[in-house]
Amino acid sequence: MDSAALWQRYQDWLYYNEQLEFYLDLSRMRFDEGFVAKMKPMFDKAFEEMDALERGAIANPDENRMVGHYWLRNSDLAPTPELKEDIDNTLEAIEAFTNKVHSGEIKPPGEAKFTDILSIGIGGSALGPEFVAEALAPIDAPLAIHFIDNTDPSGIDRTIAEIGSRLNTTLVLVISKSGGTPETRNGMIEAKAVYEAENLDFAAHAVAITGKDSKLDRIAQAEGWLASFPMYDWVGGRTSEMSAVGLVPAALQGIDIQEMLTGAKIMDELTRDRTLKDNPAALLALSWYFATNGKGEKDMVVLPYKDSLLLFSRYLQQLVMESLGKEKDLDGNIVHQGIAVYGNKGSTDQHAYVQQLREGVNNFFVTFIEVLQDRTAKSPEVEAGVTSGDYLSGLLQGTRQALYENGRDSLTVTIPEVNPRTVGALIALYDRAVGLYGFLVNINAYHQPGVEAGKKAAASVLALQNQIVKVLEKQTTPLSLSELAAKADATAEIEAIYKIVRHLSANDRGIVISGNLAQPSSLKISKAD
Repeated sequence: MDSAALWQRYQDWLYYNEQLEFYLDLSRMRFDEGFVAKMKPMFDKAFEEMDALERGAIANPDENRMVGHYWLRNSDLAPTPELKEDIDNTLEAIEAFTNKVHSGEIKPPGEAKFTDILSIGIGGSALGPEFVAEALAPIDAPLAIHFIDNTDPSGIDRTIAEIGSRLNTTLVLVISKSGGTPETRNGMIEAKAVYEAENLDFAAHAVAITGKDSKLDRIAQAEGWLASFPMYDWVGGRTSEMSAVGLVPAALQGIDIQEMLTGAKIMDELTRDRTLKDNPAALLALSWYFATNGKGEKDMVVLPYKDSLLLFSRYLQQLVMESLGKEKDLDGNIVHQGIAVYGNKGSTDQHAYVQQLREGVNNFFVTFIEVLQDRTAKSPEVEAGVTSGDYLSGLLQGTRQALYENGRDSLTVTIPEVNPRTVGALIALYDRAVGLYGFLVNINAYHQPGVEAGKKAAASVLALQNQIVKVLEKQTTPLSLSELAAKADATAEIEAIYKIVRHLSANDRGIVISGNLAQPSSLKISKAD
């Protein structure tokens, strides 16, 4: 396509909203008008289904749940007065609690104010708050935030060490809808142990963000924690950033949560438009469908050209892949749907994998995230008439051009600056695009049976571990792996048993392994004296 035709295509496929100063450029996606016409009936149906979702239709039949994260940023849309009141009351409670923490009315025993936050959660209870903290937390935040987002002991130790002597002025957020999520429960137990070792009252530092009357809620009430904020069964973890999950830590860091909600609300309104070219989420979904042939045939590479948006691709990994990665469609057909997401930031990645993006296997499409404002202060020139920000913009444009010239598709999202309103808008934009795309490919974007299967498999491994330890405790002579498996009545699980005993031995858990480690079948396993 010559430059004049490409410039015209740019104008034809440029979306702009003045209120958000938001641009979406699809000109480097090579679909034609015939493809758009073919997709129109599918989008008409998707818009109807999205409307039903927002009105309270049961969208997660596995758990008989509605999907209502859109109501969080506009409670007037909630299907019942009770839900609207609950949303409004929770937001007021978050702001009142935050004000009391910042003023010192709520404070740690014997200290003037809380100085830090330790946020304990996993998946959606961590990725959203981490992304928002990286993007928006001020340098002089009233409370600095730290995360335990895994059940890795050395990772937990590192986070606690970062807090150091400020443990006594650290507010702990424990985030789990059920209160039974093992990784979050483990983090809570580890944190409690650290507080007890320092003779500190954990309850006087702890806040629960959980389902009403959940296991965690009952613990918080019984132990007298500082506060408990609700998680709703109609909000999934990956879409929970606008709930107490994301708003409590954001508000405590001094981030304007009302502006985040406003940005999300505006974007939601824009993405209810049923005219395809006037709906940015539909335009994203259209591009995804074209790039992947509606079957996930290509990966989504997300390249934000701003350091503060570093974690956006990680946040989108869960949102997109957990929502769209499904074995079956809504009719029960095996479809193996999904779009793989990866990325880091520009221009750092131009020194990493852009070489392959331009010249290697063409199994991807790129989403560039452009931020117009370089910084709030005046920039010095690094060359005559050129600033560091000019270089960043030039590298983005150059990479986009180089990819297009070699037949690689891309789209570009542009925001004026990184602030609470634009971050809220980005979160809402991708929420809506994922929902629409799910309807286009006829899958349920709001359940995650694969995740639950992994949790059940992990539980079975731990049950086997307890079984193995009991066998060894009764044993007076070493056993081979096959003998141990037979005594545990688990002969089909011999590889899992080998890995269990190897792990226990490496961590001084009273298990001794002798023999040739390169030949597992030769090993003898016993309990330490």
